[in-house]
Amino acid sequence: MNIINKVRKNILELTPYSSARSLNLNGILLDANENPYCNMGITENEIDINRYPDPFHTKMRKRLSEYLSIKPENIVFGAGSDELIDLIIRIFCEPGKDNIIIPKPTYGMYEVAAKINDISVNYFDLSKYFQISQENFYKSMDANSKILFLCSPNNPTGNLLEKESVINIIKSFDGIIVIDEAYIDFCNIEFSFINELNNFNNIILLRTFSKAWGLAGLRLGYALASKEIINILLNVKLPYNISALVSNLFFKVIDKEEIKRKNIDLIISERNRLYKELTKIKEVTKVYPTDANYILFQADRHIELFNYLIANGIVIRDRSSQIINSLRVSIGTIEENNTFLLNLRKFYETSN
Repeated sequence: MNIINKVRKNILELTPYSSARSLNLNGILLDANENPYCNMGITENEIDINRYPDPFHTKMRKRLSEYLSIKPENIVFGAGSDELIDLIIRIFCEPGKDNIIIPKPTYGMYEVAAKINDISVNYFDLSKYFQISQENFYKSMDANSKILFLCSPNNPTGNLLEKESVINIIKSFDGIIVIDEAYIDFCNIEFSFINELNNFNNIILLRTFSKAWGLAGLRLGYALASKEIINILLNVKLPYNISALVSNLFFKVIDKEEIKRKNIDLIISERNRLYKELTKIKEVTKVYPTDANYILFQADRHIELFNYLIANGIVIRDRSSQIINSLRVSIGTIEENNTFLLNLRKFYETSN
């Protein structure tokens, strides 16, 4: 696919902001109107926090490329995946004209980012088992459909999308396919589309350090795509979207794979236990299989249950606007999960 033809004309004509650190020079730095003194009582010996960070994330991209076994030129970092979602829409969609396609139900930020940018949204319903319906998808597509957003494992349903169905769409859709893999670490990594980057230049994978890495407060995400798409993202993003402090923490955690894996195993173990316990409660009418770090379930009097849990200091998500009578619970610690189950049982025992 000719990616350049899919990009908005004004984006292609854009002269990227030439930031002070674009040349990545060392020495006596008198070019960026920085404060030469860093004596505010903050101790960060490993980095110069009075200097602007590398706008191209050069060292970060190199280190992540080693971790993922892909080239640095296929990586760009964002302030969480949400920044990248917004950038992708702005690059490929003409406001007031183009549209994106999203399945129902799925992660709500795709729709929000589109509407902020005056991009309309075409929807298609997933199948009974929350898989892609080819027929529904093609009915949702029109001449102005520029991007398809998919989430696998899907949020809020928790299931992986069937790979063959997604690849069939990649082959036939004359646009950009964004596959959000925020939760991919909680299932078998073979279900990732990372190996398809070599086969298709119109796919973008989104990943995050918020979930499996346990760093939601860091606000660090990244996109994997063809060199063409990455270069455009680098041109359009804000020059210093990743702070020196975030970059420093990235290098501290990227070598902690053993800790990450241990935490994932704990979450999966608790996910399996929580799933089993929920199925034993008769008022919980359906528990959906999940490949993520959360469980979607349907329950009798779900709003009353939701409010009861909040009153007892337990916050879960009401997803009934997407799936009738449904709630979504994230997998917490053993103690947190026990407290959740205790209160859930208590609600039905005392209110029947």
